[in-house]
Amino acid sequence: MSALAAGRARRVLLAAALLRALCGPADADMVWRRGALGDPGSLDPHKATTLIENDVLAELFEGLFARNARGGLIPALAQEWSVDPTGLVYRFRLRADARWSNGDRVEAGDFVYAFRRLMDPKTGAPYASILYTLKNAEAVNAGKAPPEALGARALGPLELELTLERPTPYFLEQLAHFTARPVHRASVEASGGDFAHPDKIVTNGPFRLKAFVPLDKVVVEKNPLYRDAASVRLDRQVFIPIEDRSAALRRFMAGEIDSYGEVPVEEIDFVRAVLPDALRLSDSLGGYYLALDTRHAPFDDARVRNALSMALDREFLAGKIWGGTMAPLYAFVPPGIDAYGAPQAPAWAGLSLVRRREEARRLLAEAGREGLKLDIRFNNAGGHRATAVALADMWRAIGVEASVTGTDAATHYALLREKPPFDAARMSWFADYPDAQNFLFLAESGNQGLNAASFKDPDFDALMKAAGEERDPGERRAKLREAEALLLRAQPFIPLMAYRASRLVSPRIRGFEPNALDVHPGRFVTVAPE
Repeated sequence: MSALAAGRARRVLLAAALLRALCGPADADMVWRRGALGDPGSLDPHKATTLIENDVLAELFEGLFARNARGGLIPALAQEWSVDPTGLVYRFRLRADARWSNGDRVEAGDFVYAFRRLMDPKTGAPYASILYTLKNAEAVNAGKAPPEALGARALGPLELELTLERPTPYFLEQLAHFTARPVHRASVEASGGDFAHPDKIVTNGPFRLKAFVPLDKVVVEKNPLYRDAASVRLDRQVFIPIEDRSAALRRFMAGEIDSYGEVPVEEIDFVRAVLPDALRLSDSLGGYYLALDTRHAPFDDARVRNALSMALDREFLAGKIWGGTMAPLYAFVPPGIDAYGAPQAPAWAGLSLVRRREEARRLLAEAGREGLKLDIRFNNAGGHRATAVALADMWRAIGVEASVTGTDAATHYALLREKPPFDAARMSWFADYPDAQNFLFLAESGNQGLNAASFKDPDFDALMKAAGEERDPGERRAKLREAEALLLRAQPFIPLMAYRASRLVSPRIRGFEPNALDVHPGRFVTVAPE
């Protein structure tokens, strides 16, 4: 480390120590102060869409299955389960000791109500498609069948039966997702559906909601009625939204937060030198993309989309803009899913950047789009602005003029969800479960809530349907890879980088295990005294 950097480090650490001293003694309770990448849009499991919300919901609600500290699948409310020889009918025996935070017993009917509410088109759940694996789910969600037609029924207070549309090898993995958790019917209906407030919400997870102050904090406290409350050591967790990554680093060094989800890229060398014990780098099953709005010209033309993708220097983005905390990505499905095989790439990926840009200019001329102008939308956080500016500079090399428009995270995610007309928009996707289908389903035409590019291709849909009906693992993998190859030829989503998690975690935090799904349940965490 240079003398200048060393001096800067000493000044920052001295200021941090002084601030801690001025703040007085540490709280006597065991509290994990979690810096969050932004403000949660909703704490209703049927309205949430982001990792920000998922981190909180994982503490408040518990489903049939959950994740351990290393991201592995573990039974939660499912005490026993079986599947019939067809692979279509699952039966679950629920734990008898599970309680809602108001004392009511968690029963099979709570799951049935939650699944029906998720699929009811009146709910408007943007993530409903993740559980189209349930029988008649897509028809119910489209308003073509009543909620009662859904493949979910209670056989008794603690006996739940779920029937699938087709055999699904990753179904148990899906049941750990926040959309598959029960909700408390009486409290939801009493509030008219607007139940996600501290004075209204009834939950069944290891923590309950204490406070939710938008743009300030979410506080959850230990739930004394949780079925395994004796093993939960934390008294509280405080989620503090900090979109400014550099501000988050300063607050971490000042001891105001104990962890944060992303190291600012411009500070990565400083953090490596000064905070080596706090920097947690690990592979992460996530991709960084640009969605192109295929609903309007010129982005409805695959030649234009491929030209824009060809011209980009992913190695520069990952290495220089993101300081090695990302990896270049040409595939839609990022590496890390062993059963899927090596990442794919479009045919042109092996060409030099010079050759690719020559071909990009040819495609734009063929499409009659020389001198194309477009706007890149992104959320103002981390390296996203620098990335957008770099993309605009790279496109200038093929005669494309790009402007950049940054907004706060909530506004940007609303754009991706509600999809007013746009040109190009930054998006990312982190696996809900380790299966290639969980990335490729984003491009299905029926997935309106998550298909940010509004891509429609009947051949792609047919391949995904065929893969969903295939029981042979090898044949299923082949169909999924064929579907991805089609998507890479079409380029409605431009893959840019694969994520590598770069978290700040205080050495005081114990039980925080890096994992590809980047999940860190509070029930397994303790905080050592300062």
